[in-house]
Amino acid sequence: MLHSIILGEGQPFLILHGFLGMADNWKTLGAKWSENGYQVHLIDQRNHGRSLHSGTFSYEIMAQDIKDYCDGHQLKNIILLGHSMGGKVAMKFAVEQESYLNKLLIADIAPKEYASHHSDIINGLRSIDFDIVKSRNEADEMLGKVIPDLGTRQFLLKSLYRVNKNRYAWRFNLDVLGTAQDKVGIHKTILNPINTPTLFIRGGNSGYILDSDKMLIDHAFAKAELKTILDAGHWLHAEKPQEFYNIVTDFLK
Repeated sequence: MLHSIILGEGQPFLILHGFLGMADNWKTLGAKWSENGYQVHLIDQRNHGRSLHSGTFSYEIMAQDIKDYCDGHQLKNIILLGHSMGGKVAMKFAVEQESYLNKLLIADIAPKEYASHHSDIINGLRSIDFDIVKSRNEADEMLGKVIPDLGTRQFLLKSLYRVNKNRYAWRFNLDVLGTAQDKVGIHKTILNPINTPTLFIRGGNSGYILDSDKMLIDHAFAKAELKTILDAGHWLHAEKPQEFYNIVTDFLK
């Protein structure tokens, strides 16, 4: 069973984080939705956070993980939101298990293939020598030599934890995810359109969902909408949380 943080009572609302993320990334927004009559499940996906580490990365397996999670918690009629890699998992789940879904939300990822673009981040993470690092600041300083963007480093450092008083480690499975980085952007054509009401949300400053991708979205999702949050990048839910919250909440009404 995947690790999760469960907030509130009501209709199940599952949230899937992106590559190298974790459930904690969504706690603030999840708490707000839990106050609106939803039981929010913030899920650590396989090889991330506190969930199982395995030697396998595939969207088929991660979608099966979500089915197993729903069955284990006896969840039906769910709302499913996925960001980036989590959006890929959510789309795969919709293809294979649409009967579980009430509504589907996909944040800043399209139903298409993406070229591998995580090598700098993976190299930066691999550069951290946990035999030397004794504090979060030291890890940030070492990471900054490879990853200059502060926001990206802060996001990654949320997965840094203290194994014991003398040693830090990453909560994600860097060995597997580093090797699997070329698989993160893959996509298999959706042959039969998904009929679940679906909302795609993109950042206006992000290049992940292009105007030309609307045709791909409409082909794969029969009841799809596309909303744009201006002045937001790929981490649109963190950069513009109130706008993101409002768009999602309006869609769920």
